[in-house]
Amino acid sequence: MARLFGTDGVRGLANEDVTAELALKLSVAVAHELGSSGTSYGGRRAAAVVGRDPRASGEFLSSAVMAGFASAGVDVLNAGVLPTPAIAYLTARMDAEMGAVLSASHNAMPDNGIKFFAEGGHKLADDIEDAIAGRLDAEWERPTGAQVGRIRPFPQGADFYMEHLLESVPGRLDGLHVVIDAAHGAASHVGPEVFRRAGATVDVIGGDPNGLNINDGYGSTHLERLQQAVTDRGADIGFAFDGDADRCLAVDADGNIVDGDQIMAVLAVDMRERGTLTNDTLVATVMSNLGLLQAMEREGIKVVQTGVGDRYVLEEMRAQSYTLGGEQSGHVIMLAHGTTGDGVLTALAIARRVRAAEKPLSELASIMTRLPQTLINVKGVDKDRVGDDEGVQAAVAAASAELDGTGRVLLRKSGTEPLVRVMVEADTAERAKEYAERLAAVVKERLSLVS
Repeated sequence: MARLFGTDGVRGLANEDVTAELALKLSVAVAHELGSSGTSYGGRRAAAVVGRDPRASGEFLSSAVMAGFASAGVDVLNAGVLPTPAIAYLTARMDAEMGAVLSASHNAMPDNGIKFFAEGGHKLADDIEDAIAGRLDAEWERPTGAQVGRIRPFPQGADFYMEHLLESVPGRLDGLHVVIDAAHGAASHVGPEVFRRAGATVDVIGGDPNGLNINDGYGSTHLERLQQAVTDRGADIGFAFDGDADRCLAVDADGNIVDGDQIMAVLAVDMRERGTLTNDTLVATVMSNLGLLQAMEREGIKVVQTGVGDRYVLEEMRAQSYTLGGEQSGHVIMLAHGTTGDGVLTALAIARRVRAAEKPLSELASIMTRLPQTLINVKGVDKDRVGDDEGVQAAVAAASAELDGTGRVLLRKSGTEPLVRVMVEADTAERAKEYAERLAAVVKERLSLVS
């Protein structure tokens, strides 16, 4: 049986995979799992903070989630449209026992998803998610009368979140011209507004959500418009968020993309200089570019690598009290200020570094040279055999030996589809493509599900 929760909550086609019925049952199960651990609520009922991105389906799905919580005796603060990291922060700030956000992140508008947070705004561990899934059809005693939960609007949540961001990244941005691409998503208001409050001159694209246009040609997966806007308007820097604003990518004044690895390199050096990078260590995933590892080695900064997914980065950070980690995709976690990737916080931190150093982002990001990378998704294969098949492993070993320190090879099975991701980095784009195609052919031949 397929696992209900994926790498980042429950996600799928809204009103087909992710239905109102499922949303209601899930929130009831979460209320029972997170509210039944013996925690004392100081004489009050358990509480939940709920928010969403602007997708049309989020309107009925968030209503279902709030109804589920309230029917289970949980009081609900309805924060409305806010980024995922804002809901995580507000769950902690309001001492709520749980939080929920309705979003499918960078996915197209027809999809939606449900992410839950535990007390303190932390993502749920795998065993907690499995326990919640096991409660979906369980019998339960329904509260009645005054024991049902109450649902109240929480409009001040946006201001609480922006105050938190400005306190986390002190320093004015006067004189800095910034373009924000909000992906017609959850940060369409708070993203530009927090930069204005910090003193920056702000232009906005992708900032007019209508429920149907989220991620449609804008945001961190569609950077062309941001590149054009930065150069056309003579801006110093541009930032692109995804639909729920838990990731951020940047564009320098010349229109060049600065990805999550480069962002982490800039922030790691900045934090090391300010004495806030715990044990001079950065946490990244195995998909981070080899250029990041090489740059950090030159700077005397250690890199700890985890599996793919910001939840695994966060687990390592929390276990060792590391303060900076993230992914190439732009999920960057600054643990002193948040429990999850936060695109707006990341953008503010980069902007503050640019302003304080009085150097353009292009110069700061040049600390790292990205090696050309090719990624091929090999579909229709038995992904679970990729680590054991002798032919595949022999081909990987041969390619690694030939690259001999000038690149690297990574084969990774998908967590949600019957496919294997083949990633190759090399000193030239041609070599990366050549080796990736060669290995993809071996994977297809050896592991094909078609006889």
